[in-house]
Amino acid sequence: MRPLDRIASIKLRLGLVIVAAILVTVASMVVAAGLGVQLRWGVVGAVILALLVVQVISRGLTAPLREMAHAAEAMARGEHGQLVEVRGRDEVGRLAEAFNAMSTELETTDRVRRELVANVAHELRTPLAGLQAALENDLDGIQPLDAQALNAQVQRLGRLVEQLLDLSRLEADGVPLHVVDIDAEALLRRVREEALLAAPDHAQIEISVPAGGLRIRGDADRIHQVLANLTENALRHAAVHGEVVLAARSLGSAVELSVTDDGPGIPVADRERVFERFHRLDAARSTGGAGLGLAIARWIVDLHGGKIRAESAGARGCRMVVELPA
Repeated sequence: MRPLDRIASIKLRLGLVIVAAILVTVASMVVAAGLGVQLRWGVVGAVILALLVVQVISRGLTAPLREMAHAAEAMARGEHGQLVEVRGRDEVGRLAEAFNAMSTELETTDRVRRELVANVAHELRTPLAGLQAALENDLDGIQPLDAQALNAQVQRLGRLVEQLLDLSRLEADGVPLHVVDIDAEALLRRVREEALLAAPDHAQIEISVPAGGLRIRGDADRIHQVLANLTENALRHAAVHGEVVLAARSLGSAVELSVTDDGPGIPVADRERVFERFHRLDAARSTGGAGLGLAIARWIVDLHGGKIRAESAGARGCRMVVELPA
């Protein structure tokens, strides 16, 4: 670290540079006079020496600015993730910290964009390939069209497009929340009834709410969407003849909604990543999901000012928890 890097003000640094230039000039003229050098040559020598001292000192002050200029040029060429060294605590140092934060955010955004394009292409390719194969087999007289299979592929495409549009609106804050009082037990019962319509025959869904009832403040449709997605995931991974529990309870300053299953659970390393777009566990890759449901759920919970997380449900299983402000 250079001596001036310890000073937390660029104004004070510049003042010290000016003072140093003045002192060097005065000292040079005094030395020149003592050596009998003519006044005009002494002044010229003092000015040149002062300029050299200022150049040496100020080079350290402007080094971060030069680095940021070079990094900005590299980022303009598409080389994201450029970082500069933070040399001090003054305004230039804080600017360097802000530049590094911006560069990191741009790199993350660019990575997410590339992953989004690749994942959307992958998710669209599978049902489109199935539709193409079915149509070609029908045209070649190999196998007649299976209306049920075609409908399943078209529905999968429709769900993906709807989820992408929904996520886009949520990220753009384009979805207004219609906040109302919601009866927790009635909400959980509606989620249970809808889930059982598409669930396997062996599915068991239980509801747990406080004896005196519980009220929730939020957008009923959006919270229903979150719980429906969590319940669908729980049923998909629950054990055969297992049980899924929908629960609600008061935490004083918050209301907790949870969906618990007795499936294989989520590894600790993936409990945060499951809420990223298109992230799916290896065990879930054959289920046909696009990996967008939990990302949408997190956006909805964030819009309500709440939190969502994945926990372990004892020795086996997963517990998805949604906390909403009371």
